[in-house]
Amino acid sequence: MSATQPQAASAPRPLLSVPRPPGLPLLGNALQIKSESFHQQLEAWERKYGQTFAFRIGSRRFLAVSDPDVIAAVLRQRPGTFNRGPRLEQVAKEVGFHGLFSSNGETWKRQRPMVLAGLDPSHTRTFLPAIADVTGRLKTRWELAAGSGASIDLLSDLMRYTVDVTTCLAFGKNLNTLEQGDGAAIQQHLNVIFPALMKRLLTPVDFRRWIKDKGIARHVEALRVDVAGFIDAARKQLADEPQLREKPRNLIQALVAAKDRGEGGITDAELSGNVLTMLLAGEDTTANTLAWMTWLLFTNPQALARARDEVDRLMPKGNVVGTVEQLSALQEVEACAHEAMRLRPVAPFNILHAGEDVVVGGVMVPKGAFVVCLMRPAGLEPSNFPQPNAYDPARWRSAEDGSLKAMSSAKRVSMPFGAGPRMCPGRYLALTEIKMVAAMLLSNFEIEDVSAPGGGAPAEKLSLTMAPVGLRMKLRLR
Repeated sequence: MSATQPQAASAPRPLLSVPRPPGLPLLGNALQIKSESFHQQLEAWERKYGQTFAFRIGSRRFLAVSDPDVIAAVLRQRPGTFNRGPRLEQVAKEVGFHGLFSSNGETWKRQRPMVLAGLDPSHTRTFLPAIADVTGRLKTRWELAAGSGASIDLLSDLMRYTVDVTTCLAFGKNLNTLEQGDGAAIQQHLNVIFPALMKRLLTPVDFRRWIKDKGIARHVEALRVDVAGFIDAARKQLADEPQLREKPRNLIQALVAAKDRGEGGITDAELSGNVLTMLLAGEDTTANTLAWMTWLLFTNPQALARARDEVDRLMPKGNVVGTVEQLSALQEVEACAHEAMRLRPVAPFNILHAGEDVVVGGVMVPKGAFVVCLMRPAGLEPSNFPQPNAYDPARWRSAEDGSLKAMSSAKRVSMPFGAGPRMCPGRYLALTEIKMVAAMLLSNFEIEDVSAPGGGAPAEKLSLTMAPVGLRMKLRLR
């Protein structure tokens, strides 16, 4: 048995004794849950029942926790005591994106070094020119919209941007969805698959395991064809340029070379799964964070002005991006990103499966049950952040020199990239993209409007990640 924290003298409470919302026989709380707003239901229960509560979906039992110390302790026990869970692994295998994100145990350990090598800071720096090129295409797209007075579908454009960056970095190919028509955009497939996955993960009984959805299957097959093309192209490049086997230029070349050398015993299915995982994970998280951050900056003019002053001071006016050093110096922009992730975390919860009996926050969680880490409530707690609902990037600056509080208590409470061994491997790439797009936007445009239908805060829609609904942006050239 494991424990997430030093044990008190008293024995841990059984899971059945924890406060919980009332449910129905057999179904439990299943009928109270809607997949697109599941995070909001969990947060409402947290406000009513406290930092530790339980619920049930069919036969699956859950303990939800929001104390950041307990959450950090749980996350540090991955992938040993806690894993992704059998349903996620099963669904990921069926859909074809069973890679580092969904794997457990020895499979995860085999794949981790190869994937991390393709996403480390040095690799990201190497591809800075390619990322800048995609950012330049986004700038051109927005210049055309600004010149014509057109309204921009903000999230759609940012999704296209992150798909293009991800395919450049991971596959060595720019799909250029920014300049293609809607019918050719690969995220059409992703936007269908994500909601379907969420519904399958939350439903009491996964009927789709036996009754296949032909509509989803069509999109899955289209992505698989694309992935097979990426892999074939990488194999040809390695054959034409054997030196790439030792010094690959992108993630897929590294994975193919490692597979051909027999390293880690990676299979064809795992190779394909990691390629597709990169495409899925690289699109949603960064695009949604950028969309939330843009809206928050527009609705907080002082924060926007401070970020713009920094960009104008450090970057040549009109440029897409400068050097690695200039990007690193954008401390105010990075603070704006961290504050956006505190208020609107695109991963508002993390569900973990207990592989053994374990004590979590003083509660005995039996093997096979789930622990749900609620990532937002602690960030909205006044004792952690005064005036917690205000967008104030200054929380992330030190009083002495304005640099980010790298090891501050704020970062121990707000954990947008997770914690422990399974911390998000793409965090360096995500922050690079966020800074580059923000610098391009602030340097070249005046933001006339960023709003959702009907005004007010945009609705939050959960589809594995939490997206703002309906944000439109209008720009004017500076």
